[in-house]
Amino acid sequence: MDRAQKEQLVDELGQIFESSGVVVVSHYAGLTVADMQSLRAKASEAGSAVRVAKNRLAKIALDGKPCASIADFLTGMTVLTYSEDPVAAAKVAEDFAKENDNFVILGGAMGENALDRAGVTAVSKMPSRDELIATIAGMLGAPASNIAGAIGAPASNIASILSTVEDKAAA
Repeated sequence: MDRAQKEQLVDELGQIFESSGVVVVSHYAGLTVADMQSLRAKASEAGSAVRVAKNRLAKIALDGKPCASIADFLTGMTVLTYSEDPVAAAKVAEDFAKENDNFVILGGAMGENALDRAGVTAVSKMPSRDELIATIAGMLGAPASNIAGAIGAPASNIASILSTVEDKAAA
């Protein structure tokens, strides 16, 4: 890899570190190529991505970035899982770590906040952006349906009372 390629890689990593909602650092020693392809596919489905980079170049790219705290994790064979959604990459990494003993999560960063192993687990259990939007939409729609039910209930009650009176009169 020549100097120009290294500079380009440092720029790409810098953009990743700058724009990501969460970055998870893991060791991947012992994973097969098929395992890594599976990780990449799962990450892609969840809206996140996986990147293997030289630790020295990643540390250079981290200089001055909000998630600079992950520099301590960049030792050995590391892989970065990242996403704009602050939860997606953590969920992918946690799920993959459960399936593969050779995939060891070291920690990560959520913006300027450093995450240890337990922090990544906690973030992975949070609802994703899409789940939060669906929950909020449901909450916004619930009062309207409650109002419609309350308005329709008296008419329904009157109709059932009249039906009961009519049945008694016919009997």
